[in-house]
Amino acid sequence: MDKKEFYKFFKKIPKAEIHLHSEGIISKETAGKMLSRKHPEFKNSENIENLFSYNNLKEFIKAFLLIQKSFEELSDFKALFNNISTYLKRNGIVYTELFFSPSLFVKNGWKFENMMDVFLKKIKKIKRKEKIEIKIIIDVSRTFGVDNAMKNLDALLKYKNKNIIGIGLGGDELKGPAKDFAKIFTKAKDAGVHRVAHAGEDDGPQSVWDAINLLYSERIGHGISSIQDESLIEYLSKEQIPLEICPTSNIFTKKYVQKIEDHPIKEFYKKGVLVTVNTDDPTFFNINLIDEYWNLYTKLGFDLSDLKQIIINGFKSSFLSKVKKERYIKKVNCMWKKYLPKNNTE
Repeated sequence: MDKKEFYKFFKKIPKAEIHLHSEGIISKETAGKMLSRKHPEFKNSENIENLFSYNNLKEFIKAFLLIQKSFEELSDFKALFNNISTYLKRNGIVYTELFFSPSLFVKNGWKFENMMDVFLKKIKKIKRKEKIEIKIIIDVSRTFGVDNAMKNLDALLKYKNKNIIGIGLGGDELKGPAKDFAKIFTKAKDAGVHRVAHAGEDDGPQSVWDAINLLYSERIGHGISSIQDESLIEYLSKEQIPLEICPTSNIFTKKYVQKIEDHPIKEFYKKGVLVTVNTDDPTFFNINLIDEYWNLYTKLGFDLSDLKQIIINGFKSSFLSKVKKERYIKKVNCMWKKYLPKNNTE
């Protein structure tokens, strides 16, 4: 299948994306407008491009935080959700579990409930207008410490909304070991809140074990260093703990993968690990979800039936109800059969 045919076909197939940071979907145009209010140099598009260029996870986090600081008005969040809607439509995504990191916003004077009010209004509008379902996972964040993370969980529990479904642990993995956040995740578990954690992105396989054993993490964000530990691979496969793999992101941050051809996702897949494919921060990494599937197809030897299974894995790994998962998976199979070009037998 050539590229044009592939993209046309894959846009029609309903997809889930479950490792996606809301702030990472902001368009460069929106980011430039917001940043230039205090930093006139960002009126220059070249400076915007340079902002989205980094050599490691630390540089990426620095750029991410600068973008967060540029939100000054509630209308900025509305603009962000317009960008989110555009991205989801462009990639045929019908369901997403979207990370939001409130810590810096709250430190800058925003009220958690005011931000969530805007988010939920936009989510409702997108569902009504575009038939796209969005749920929110609050990133309690390693970056700002344990006390701040607990405050984020408490804010979520106080706000109480069915569209805010869980907590995640992002930020600098090397500076925020899982053991420091165990009490927070235990409290979330006891309250019936879903739990995910970035692990094995910038640290070794022990970080993944700790996310599972200390944080009761139901999914692992990235998890690519798991490839170094055969017993961990066997455990992930046996227990069907999903990996939220973001291939292009892993190349940009340059810790374990330098080029797409060396990414361990194919080995995980062959060994029965429940892998999903995601973009992480599409604007920051200049990538779309369909691009990720194209790269797997052309550079890592996945055939079309493999890609179909990975799409299904996205729904299987979500926090949707069993009934909704089955409904979406049935639609994937139906649309696949309907739109697969006749000259393809895969």
